[in-house]
Amino acid sequence: MHRRRFLAAAGGATSLLAGCSGITGTPTDTATPAGTEDLPDAIYVQKFRETMSMQGMAEAGPYTVAFMYAAPHVFWNVNGSELSKTPRSGDIHGMAVVFHEPTNTVVPETGLSLKVEQGGDLVTQEVIYPMLSQRMGFHYGANFPLSGDGEYTAKVSVGAVPDSVALTGDYEGQFRESVDAEIPFAFNEKQREKVEVERLDAYGRKGAVKPMQMGMMPQATAPPNDALPGRVIGDPLSDGARLVTTVLDGDAASRFGTDAYLAVSARTRYNGLVLPAMTMDATVTRDGETVYDGTLTRTLDPDLGYHYGADVAVQSGDELELQVTLPPQVARHEGYERALLDFEPVTLTV
Repeated sequence: MHRRRFLAAAGGATSLLAGCSGITGTPTDTATPAGTEDLPDAIYVQKFRETMSMQGMAEAGPYTVAFMYAAPHVFWNVNGSELSKTPRSGDIHGMAVVFHEPTNTVVPETGLSLKVEQGGDLVTQEVIYPMLSQRMGFHYGANFPLSGDGEYTAKVSVGAVPDSVALTGDYEGQFRESVDAEIPFAFNEKQREKVEVERLDAYGRKGAVKPMQMGMMPQATAPPNDALPGRVIGDPLSDGARLVTTVLDGDAASRFGTDAYLAVSARTRYNGLVLPAMTMDATVTRDGETVYDGTLTRTLDPDLGYHYGADVAVQSGDELELQVTLPPQVARHEGYERALLDFEPVTLTV
């Protein structure tokens, strides 16, 4: 694919395919929106679906780091509850996925920076943003300028998972050190041809494009309800997030250092993609009295996955209120920028 066509593809100027298959949710029968004023204040089907050019993987400490790219993208950064739009720019949308191969798990919240070199000379260097997209799920990404066709090296610095994220089970003691990886990649017509763009007739309707098959890489999806340990007591929706809530006791709770544990596995309504880096409060009321009121801890666990948890014992008849006080602090690709920002509190009866 010639470079000019490649750069135009993600903006919708070039349509390589057509169709609307591979959509999850229940699209409405409304016409394709003409502008942003017609888009729903919800998760919606993005304008296009594309493939990517996979460039390679490298081992780095406990992680495997993968690097790939697509055509440059518009995306939205998040600061608190505010969005800021980043326009398409540069030559590629570079993406990195950091995962733990033994447990086939994407590791959020590592932080990541990336610099691109060519022949030992620096081409560009940026902090690469944690992101959420319908095709890739959770990843790190940014638009990067290059120096034309040629061979490059992506030098990736993976930060430590912060102490504010608890690591439990077999993850305890891991992921606390920064590590580096180098992945060579090419930008040329052969690699650009791997990036195909399909315009979607369902653009703007409620729903989402199905995630891509990642090959040797895991997708950042939350475990299905019936695979979660403990007892699931509810899975309410709030602003496009499904808050699957489970309670553990006895041996199941012991690795969290308690006899009873409350966990909320937050994922997107469609496709069940993990939603990290939120602040979530929980209040338990029993017979009209508050018996717990606190902030759940961001936690990564081999069985529960990434979740929000606390040492909380609930009883039959208790009322549990969940309130997201800070939305996911991750940038969003198209389709997510109008949701996952303004969460209404939800209440469950145990």
